[in-house]
Parts: sequence; C-alpha cells; structure tokens
Amino acid sequence: MAFYSCSRLASQSLLSNLRKFPSTLCNVQYASTAVPKVTFKKYEPPKQEHHDIRNARLNRPLSPHLTIYSFQLTSMLSITHRATGIVLSAYASALGIGALMLPHDISHYISIVESMNLSPATIFLAKFILASPLGYHFANGIRHLYWDTAKGLTIKEVYSTGYAMLAAATAITLFLAAL
Repeated sequence: MAFYSCSRLASQSLLSNLRKFPSTLCNVQYASTAVPKVTFKKYEPPKQEHHDIRNARLNRPLSPHLTIYSFQLTSMLSITHRATGIVLSAYASALGIGALMLPHDISHYISIVESMNLSPATIFLAKFILASPLGYHFANGIRHLYWDTAKGLTIKEVYSTGYAMLAAATAITLFLAAL
C-alpha cells in the first residue's frame, strides 16, 4: 500500500512501470560476437626438433664455448686434481688386477725391465711420468686440507697457494723419480 500511495505522487503509477519491466527484458538482443566460436581439430603430436635447430630457428644466441673461454689457474688446478685422482685409481686397479692375474711376482717383471738396458734418462723420464700424478695429487690434497681449516680462501691466497702447490708437486715428483 505504501508503494501505491507513494507512486501516486509521481505522474504515473508504480504498478504501470513494473508491468513494462518484463517486456523490456524479453526484447533485449545480445551481440553474436560475445559467444566464442569453438572449433575442434584433430590432435597432432608436437614435431620432434633438435635443441640446436630450435635455438637457431628462434634466433637464440649460442652459449660461450671452450674455444673462447679463458681458463683460470683455479679451474685448471681443480680439473687436474680430479684427473690425477682418476689416474691413481687406475694405478691401484692395474696393480691389483696384475697381482691377481699375472703368473709371476713383481721381481720377475723388474728383472725384465732391467734386462732392456734402458738409458738412465729414459728410466728417469718413465719414473717421472708415473710419479707425477701421485706428487700432484698429494700436494693438492694438503692444500685442500689447509682449506678445510677455513684459511687461505681469498682469491689472492688461493692463487699463492696454487703456485706453491705446483712447486711442491714438482719437488715431490722429482724426489720420487730420483729414487
């Protein structure tokens, strides 16, 4: 009743305005572009493409390669330490397999080498080549033990201990080759 009496104050009645409301909702036209068109196509697996070919197609730059990389003392010493560890493992494996598989003991093979009448320089060179992985790995292992005490880790100290380790490795190797 309050709606009706308040609407009488206006020029038209409220009930007549409410009767027009549902007819305006029915006459609304929506744009046809508002509903997306969905199309289905058959699934195709992605084409297999090599990593390098895809990077070339996308114009991606190549990463720096070893040909333009300048090696630092620290990286070279680390690589060499790992390589000498592998060589020492090969020495131990060869000696162990040789002890199990060869028919004679070590004194027999030493006498064979002595009967070759090799020059002292050749024998020294062979012993130097055999002893160099042990001398290097031993000296660099001492350096790593020093680092484990949390000392000598600045760049200047790393380089100075690197050069000192190379000198110690050479001295150890010369000592072992001279025996």
